[in-house]
Amino acid sequence: MTAQPNNPLHGITLETVLTTLVEHYGWAELCKLINLQCFFNNPSIKSSLKFLRQTPWARKKVEDLYLSLKG
Repeated sequence: MTAQPNNPLHGITLETVLTTLVEHYGWAELCKLINLQCFFNNPSIKSSLKFLRQTPWARKKVEDLYLSLKG
């Protein structure tokens, strides 16, 4: 595996990112911070991951929020 010193998300899965955000903010607050239907309409980790993996702009917003939380 190649080291990625400039990638703060290296080695962190999208599932870990999302689970951390849900545990910290909860679904309702997460939906307020990033207005995505997958966080509002019957939210689950599995359905949200499916959406985020297919939607790069939404994934970037989630990853940016995670980085600001961990920063």
